[in-house]
Amino acid sequence: MILDRYFARRFAKVFGAIFAIFVVILTFLGLADNLRRYGSDAGSFRDILDLALLDAPNGVYQILPLIVIIASISMFLGLARSSELVVTRAAGRSGLRLLVAPLVVAVLIGAIGVALLNPVVAATSRAFESKVASLDGGGSVLSLSSSGLWLRQGDADGQTVIHAARTNLSGTTLWDATFLTFDPDGMPQSRIEANIAVLNDGKWTLNGVKSWPLDTEATPEAEATQMTSTTISSSLTADQIRNNFGTPSSISIWDLPAFIKRLQSAGFSAQRHIVWFQMELSQPLFLGAMMLIGAAFTMRPQRGGKVGLNVMSAIMLAFTIYFIRNFAQILGENGDVPAALAAWAPPLAAAGVALGILLQREDG
Repeated sequence: MILDRYFARRFAKVFGAIFAIFVVILTFLGLADNLRRYGSDAGSFRDILDLALLDAPNGVYQILPLIVIIASISMFLGLARSSELVVTRAAGRSGLRLLVAPLVVAVLIGAIGVALLNPVVAATSRAFESKVASLDGGGSVLSLSSSGLWLRQGDADGQTVIHAARTNLSGTTLWDATFLTFDPDGMPQSRIEANIAVLNDGKWTLNGVKSWPLDTEATPEAEATQMTSTTISSSLTADQIRNNFGTPSSISIWDLPAFIKRLQSAGFSAQRHIVWFQMELSQPLFLGAMMLIGAAFTMRPQRGGKVGLNVMSAIMLAFTIYFIRNFAQILGENGDVPAALAAWAPPLAAAGVALGILLQREDG
């Protein structure tokens, strides 16, 4: 038990130090990138620093597997140099047994990352996107709520807020749609309801229409008109509508199941978000597999030039599995494989490969 606590504490300290180093590095890289992007235009240094700080958590969260494997390699190389591994084995502790404590720590890091760091990353990602939009002079055109889909379009002539009960997969066909138009001063002009609204060629084509004027002193219902069809000009495109959902990483894992239900109720495909949800759930297992891969190549006494070769082999294997995991995620998002298989197969395969290498090296 004392040895377990020692190895767990040792791994946690190494991980914490490397994590802090990467936070600083990514913050400075983000600062340099944003200085180049906004330094001579719209943002003050405070705005640019805010962007770098808001983007750093997302960058660090994405490279957690890399941090874990570097921490694993660093710890076991240190233990091998100090002969602590030899002493531990001489005391009767097998190599596989001493991996239990670091493995538990790696899995806990993954669980804490998913439960606590994921919501932080989601919040900072939304704040980052909002900050970038304000500096670029743009804004989000889409919002999804329990009441349906909300869109916004605008130009020099005013703004139009659009609400629909549901839509198709591309967001270009709306059912039970309501259009509220406003002039450039923000005063309401009209309310238009349509059974179906279709976006094409820079305009909305509405069918089954009823319109109420809101810019007169008369009662809107008294002035209401009904039409079979009409058109409303639009600055929106199908790509704008799809892209403004944001990435799944900008939604907290605690809110993701409800968001998926709203997405499906609105008529959109939620496959991308379902795959991301499963990928997040499998993150602790993946980080545990990364720790085992680092240990598999570095927990034996290192001799001569084999140190560099073993470290390179561990990192190359980790990157290979990381890219396989990303490829599986793409297959899952495209619907080629089930979401659970795309998310859980690579971590399980990585753990199996690492255990196989460990058993071969430990027991020959």
